[in-house]
Amino acid sequence: MDPVTDPSWRRLADGPHGSVFTSPPWIAAVCRTYGFTPEARIAVDGRGEPVGGLAWVTLDDARGTRLSSLPFSDRADPLVADESTWAALFSAAGLGGRPYTLRCLAGSPAASDPRLRVTGEAAWHGTPLDTGLDDLHRRISSQARRNIGAAARAGVRVDVRPDLAAVAEFHRLHVRLRKHKYRLLAQPLEFFERIWQEFSPGRVVTLLATVAGEVIAGALFVEWGGVLYYKFGASLPEHLHLRPNDAVYWAAIRCGVRWGLDLVDWGLSDLDQPGLVAYKRKWATTERPLLTLAAGAAEPRPGHRELGAALSGLTRLLTDDSVPDEITAQAGGLLYRYFC
Repeated sequence: MDPVTDPSWRRLADGPHGSVFTSPPWIAAVCRTYGFTPEARIAVDGRGEPVGGLAWVTLDDARGTRLSSLPFSDRADPLVADESTWAALFSAAGLGGRPYTLRCLAGSPAASDPRLRVTGEAAWHGTPLDTGLDDLHRRISSQARRNIGAAARAGVRVDVRPDLAAVAEFHRLHVRLRKHKYRLLAQPLEFFERIWQEFSPGRVVTLLATVAGEVIAGALFVEWGGVLYYKFGASLPEHLHLRPNDAVYWAAIRCGVRWGLDLVDWGLSDLDQPGLVAYKRKWATTERPLLTLAAGAAEPRPGHRELGAALSGLTRLLTDDSVPDEITAQAGGLLYRYFC
């Protein structure tokens, strides 16, 4: 079945095992941007009620044919409560004999499946919103509290905006950061616009930090199932001494409390980025391992190494300082789908 349109999948995605990354609007935004076709299997009980689900897409390009749950997502935990339901779904989908990857939180029933092997580990961070703002302020690190105060004294203002124009403004910042700091391309503006379209109204906001009218930092947040998900963030390096990112993070926590949500999900942090992990630990009171699991072995097609080398070379060229940011942004629109 199609997890974007099937009502049974929607019921599972709204349940305790769902996340924004297995929600119909997120899957729609990813697949409609990049031309993927999502598939899913649902387990039902004796009354025909859905009790579990698993979704994926088939990627077919010069790198070969492989399956992913789900591309361009922090994670896509299967919507199951126990190992037997997971085992039945995985067998019914016939994924074990094909190249397949899944990222999920440690403790997921999938992580205990001997047919899958662990190929990577990251960190997940969250801040439960189970108390008032004063207590939450005391829970975050003393460094974060000092930075919030420093940002306020420097005149940093954070606006919470639900409009599409704010998404485009943030995307320009995002392209600039990835280009000039990391020498990487950014996902296309179309993807950000589709996220906004799928989650509007009321479930997507852009937080923009400004000083004297200039946008110096921002983040895109999406709400699903009572959780506020931090999905993208960016800032201008020359203004980091004003602590705008701390102002944005604290504003997000305040939004979550004001909207009656249960958690702020700070997302995935690669362990080879210890600075990012340490930064999120200043805010999070919950941390869990995030595992990448795999089955099968990929069979790359002839020329896959040449493709990889070409993509790397093009990325270096198109993120050079001499290239206008607008051209770099357009290049991301053309090439980013090949990075999954």
